[in-house]
Amino acid sequence: MPWKTGGRHRYSDLEYRAGDAFLFRAGKLADSPVTFLDRVGRESSVSIPMREPSRSINLSNAVALVVYEAWRQIGFLP
Repeated sequence: MPWKTGGRHRYSDLEYRAGDAFLFRAGKLADSPVTFLDRVGRESSVSIPMREPSRSINLSNAVALVVYEAWRQIGFLP
């Protein structure tokens, strides 16, 4: 299945656990060659919702959103 932008699950709807790992990528996934993302699978991908006409969020802000949500869910443990 070719990759498209956006993931299967909204980042804030998931239950994160200590030890979870994240892989972030800038740019469109549709332009990616067969890579690690293809092995992980679309079912494991997440998205950050955007309102029209916004196009995208920059990578550092995307990382901050997802990691902070995961950290919040595990009680801000070190």
